[in-house]
Amino acid sequence: MRMKWGPPRRLAGLTARLGLRRGTARTRFTALYVTLFLLSGTALLAIAAVVASGGSRSSQTAPDGGTDQPATAAQAQGRIDELEQQLTQAHDTQSRQILIGSAIALGVMAVISVGLGWFVAGRVLRPLRVMAAATRRITADSLHERLAIGGPGDEVKDLADTIDDLLGRLEGSFDAQRLFVANASHELRTPLTTMRASLDVALAKPGPVPETTATLAARMRAELDQVDRLLESFLVLARTQHGEFTDSVRLALGQLALTALTGRAKDITAKGLTVRENRIDDSAWVWGSQTLLRRVADNVVDNAIAHNGPGGWISVAVRAERDDAGAVSLVVESSGPVLDQWRVADLAQPFRRLGADRTGTGQGSGLGLSIVAAITQAHHGTLDLRARPEGGLRVTITLPRADGRVTAEAPNSETGVAR
Repeated sequence: MRMKWGPPRRLAGLTARLGLRRGTARTRFTALYVTLFLLSGTALLAIAAVVASGGSRSSQTAPDGGTDQPATAAQAQGRIDELEQQLTQAHDTQSRQILIGSAIALGVMAVISVGLGWFVAGRVLRPLRVMAAATRRITADSLHERLAIGGPGDEVKDLADTIDDLLGRLEGSFDAQRLFVANASHELRTPLTTMRASLDVALAKPGPVPETTATLAARMRAELDQVDRLLESFLVLARTQHGEFTDSVRLALGQLALTALTGRAKDITAKGLTVRENRIDDSAWVWGSQTLLRRVADNVVDNAIAHNGPGGWISVAVRAERDDAGAVSLVVESSGPVLDQWRVADLAQPFRRLGADRTGTGQGSGLGLSIVAAITQAHHGTLDLRARPEGGLRVTITLPRADGRVTAEAPNSETGVAR
């Protein structure tokens, strides 16, 4: 349920007609203050005008003199009527001047009320701006931080305390999830090691081993290796999301990409793939965990190989942007089947695979690109997945640059990544 801040319904309709519905809350509050001031001022002027007109009519009423009065009395009455008429004209003139002056004063005060309303609205909304800024600074890696808004126990402080309680529950949930994944991965390695040792013992017994037993043992070992890789991926994903890496150094991203390609030369040759001309920028340096960034390069190259067709191609490019953004990009493109772009973004989620070879029966665990996304995010970078119109995938990883001015800065002591 979303809370809506703003003026009452009728005044909200007025501000909507004035084109202020899409403005900021400060603008709407200012419009509300000015509208209330103008309405109250106009009502005050109307009351003053009614009172003034009523006084003018009463002053025009004079006693009716008799016709049998002497001439001197008639002359005196005429003089009285003349003076009353002059007095009425003076009263009307004075009333008009007062109304005109009041209208001018109302206009001046309306202009002043805009500034006063803007200032008051800013003061009223300042705690909310502070809360919004503090909430934006809090991420999944800094859930231990709190708003800690002081002041009287009003509605704003109640809202801040509620957000702090929510952050506390989120922190506990995140910690429990990461701890469970890490502990489960560690605990499951013990039975895997036992099962692998049992297979070795069974195959090492004297005497010939039946062919079916050897085949079954080889198949089980392959499955155990797959489970072991899956658990290792869980560990990497959990540690990355928790920010548990401290081996931050200055790395050449292009060298990591070339090392990943060289280490998979046999797989590339076995599948008949062609490695197109690589464009490696030697000035593409980054701050980060050597282990995790190497895992990023390995995963994107493995993904390009595993989900490629026989006789396909792979292209790897690393470049440093020549702008003020200070970014370094690793781009890995590959051939393959045509993918739907609206579903490609799901590949960054765990266990999401597309296409005929991206199913549960194919290669991979579905964690490769999700690990890449988590590591990239932990290093304050971005991951972009694009389906190529001709078929295949284009993976772009953008990380903060670590040369020039940025190189002189030390990595963050808490997360091990560049600030």
